[in-house]
Amino acid sequence: MAKMTAAEAAIHVLKKEGVDVAFGVPGAAINPFYAAMRKVGGVDHVLARHVEGASHMAEGYTRTIAGNIGVCIGTSGPAGTDMITGLYSASADSIPILCITGQAPRAKMHKEDFQAVDIQSIAGPVTKWAVTVMEPAQVPRAFQKAFQIMRSSRPGPVLIDLPIDVQMTEIEFDPDTYESLPAYKPSASRAQIEKALTMLNKAEKPLLVAGGGIINADASEQLVEFAELTGVPVIPTLMGWGTIPDDHPLMAGMVGLQTSHRYGNATMLASDFVMGIGNRWANRHTGNVETYTKDRKFVHVDIEPTQIGRIFGPDYGIVSDAKLALELFLEVAREMKAAGKLKNRSAWAEECQERKRTLLRKTHFDNVPVKPQRVYEEMNKVFGKNARYISTIGLSQIAGAQFLHVYKPRHWINCGQAGPLGWTIPAALGVCRADPTAEVVALSGDYDFQFMIEELAVGAQFNLPYIHVLVNNSYLGLIRQAQRGFDMDYCVQLSFKNINYTDEEAALAEYGVDHVSVAEGLGCKALRVTKPEDIAPALEKARELMREHRVPVVVEIILERVTNISMGTDLDGVNEFEELAENLTDAPSSIASLT
Repeated sequence: MAKMTAAEAAIHVLKKEGVDVAFGVPGAAINPFYAAMRKVGGVDHVLARHVEGASHMAEGYTRTIAGNIGVCIGTSGPAGTDMITGLYSASADSIPILCITGQAPRAKMHKEDFQAVDIQSIAGPVTKWAVTVMEPAQVPRAFQKAFQIMRSSRPGPVLIDLPIDVQMTEIEFDPDTYESLPAYKPSASRAQIEKALTMLNKAEKPLLVAGGGIINADASEQLVEFAELTGVPVIPTLMGWGTIPDDHPLMAGMVGLQTSHRYGNATMLASDFVMGIGNRWANRHTGNVETYTKDRKFVHVDIEPTQIGRIFGPDYGIVSDAKLALELFLEVAREMKAAGKLKNRSAWAEECQERKRTLLRKTHFDNVPVKPQRVYEEMNKVFGKNARYISTIGLSQIAGAQFLHVYKPRHWINCGQAGPLGWTIPAALGVCRADPTAEVVALSGDYDFQFMIEELAVGAQFNLPYIHVLVNNSYLGLIRQAQRGFDMDYCVQLSFKNINYTDEEAALAEYGVDHVSVAEGLGCKALRVTKPEDIAPALEKARELMREHRVPVVVEIILERVTNISMGTDLDGVNEFEELAENLTDAPSSIASLT
């Protein structure tokens, strides 16, 4: 045993639990914790420009590598409330992050002390556990419990609030003999797996819906093997995109109202059985539940018991960690195959592939200003199969999901349910910190980009290089498109006459913010593109600048002001606003053209 401050004991626990970096902003009430970080060592720190940015950096860090847990730190009062958005985002997508906040001294918490706020109560609804630790000797055990909670069952975030006097009090703690608490993960029984496989085997046109729980469980390899063994095509959700490569013959496309493929929706509507694994039947995926469920049976496998039946009652439900379930599915399916009991699904799989070859949206437009579809066509050509894409919300994210291609798990890093504007830049920085060798490519519309643009300075200061594709139509594009239902175009224009553009740049002046100048002022590099044929050369140039200077590089592409992206209110009612590709020659962004 050794004497140390409670804050120092907490740092030792972080290190024992595998934490080697934190994202945060110091402040008076959390300074003892920072002093402990400096004294104990072993936990690096990335200084954010905004504490909400720190929380999204922690999210990006967690989402990049299996087993990571991102840590964000802030002082008392507004620092904690600013990080609530990150906690909500992490909670909604089942992402474990640890938020640590400072607090007023215990004796003054109830006296309206400066920046004293009941952050435990505020954070409670968007965390798995939120606690203000009132006894110094409990601090290391609170951190120990936090990691167990974050890793157990459905993963999620935790907030630990530390009064300043608690941080500074000396306690007895022995870090050398510290051990992590085992995480609990429910597992399916063999009888449950056999029943589910029997139901699947009876179907004529079954599908597997692969959710983000498969990625969280690091079970993509098992999912692909199970699909190949049974011959059943796979529909990944937006959070599960990358569990099966886009060019795999059993990848049948994404389904939904927005982030979907025409062929994916058509295949879902043609199916008679769906097994969802690690998914939550999100409304952007299902659309109208009556349409989604009509004439087909469902099995739902999820780690969280209360998810089973939350959106609709499946024909059969199994509570299980995705990897543990898939390992048992494989075991039973192998036995069924050896006994000749598995149906041949080749005709159904080929039917799905025929839709995938033909039901494509056109991307090759030569218009100036640039049509957004062309941007994603060029991105596919330049970045290929190894890029880690990061995006969050808006027409840019929706079009990106419709037209980009993803081939590996954790290579589409997306804020799925919460969708907070501004998430993309800090999340991309967290991804860079987690995987310094990756080619990280962020995608934003102009408003998402402006929301937390100051975090670009973090990338410049800490040499976190990535390419940020900024598609600029000077509009709140998704909201403008949604306003069509109200016959208005109101308060969604971002354009204004920017007096600082030159006469030669008069057309650009109407687009408002000069993102190139702002990015360069924050220590980054930036390029602007106005013609479709210049997109690919600019992306290649961005690569060179990123490698040379080790800072974020922004590629701003000036889009036509109004483009409606395909979407609708039901799976069988998606509006296609642009010309559709009739064959592969007209659709150079198709899977086949990349292989």
